[in-house]
Amino acid sequence: MSTTATTTGLDQREGTARRQPGTLRQGLVRGGVELLQFVRERDSVIFGFAYPILMLAIFATVFGDDDPIVVDGVTVSFAQYFLPGMVATGVMLSTYQTLAISIAVERDDGTLKRLRATPLPATSYFLGKVLLSLVTVLAQTALLLAVAALAFGVPLPDDAGRWTTFAWVFVLGTAAGAVCGVAYSSVPSSGRSASAVVVTPILVLQFTSGVFFPVTQLPGWMLDLSSLFPLKWIAQGMRSVFLPDVMASAEPSGAWQHGATAAVLAAWLVVALVVGARTFRWRRHDDG
Repeated sequence: MSTTATTTGLDQREGTARRQPGTLRQGLVRGGVELLQFVRERDSVIFGFAYPILMLAIFATVFGDDDPIVVDGVTVSFAQYFLPGMVATGVMLSTYQTLAISIAVERDDGTLKRLRATPLPATSYFLGKVLLSLVTVLAQTALLLAVAALAFGVPLPDDAGRWTTFAWVFVLGTAAGAVCGVAYSSVPSSGRSASAVVVTPILVLQFTSGVFFPVTQLPGWMLDLSSLFPLKWIAQGMRSVFLPDVMASAEPSGAWQHGATAAVLAAWLVVALVVGARTFRWRRHDDG
């Protein structure tokens, strides 16, 4: 009887294991849960989507046509010059900032601890977070481009080459930002401190990476320091998409540096993956 019962129990567990959905499928399901939770937080949705649009509107209105950017006789409006930086900012806010804060809060309130005790694979949890970031940043960027074109007359690219550049910079930037957010989520000591700890670095980088000011107005040491981080390269890559080619001469190197952009973003993706895998915590510091 004992042997029969043991065999039956093993068969049941094996059947359950066989019926367990795959990691990818569970990740997609988890992503749906994350998206549902996200849209239910209407204030976060509104302010998250509105921030880059409001900043574009403010800067375009303040500077307007009275203060265009002129390089080698080519003139672009401040709204057009400012748009790439806002696309880059939207990517980092919807990936790095959103994930770092939300994961830190979930760790603090015990959500991660409870999820860790379920059959949900860790990889599926992270896939769900990445899916959330990808969907939100796609929606945010599409809305931003629509407003820029319709409300401020910013010309969008009309050739496939520029949109190809946009695609790979966008994908690499989103991936790097998401993985950096997961890795950085272990830095805040609590959910209450997460916003300050996470937002401060990205806010500083917005001022030093050519997002809020033309790169020609920033000191060299500041640009050199910012070149160590992804935001500067995402913004530069996006400028190569939305600005005339002649504007490349205004960059510190005098070129768009697509190769360097890809290399730096890929390096951050790999380094953040390694660091995140070694440092990620499912429990609070005071919870063992």
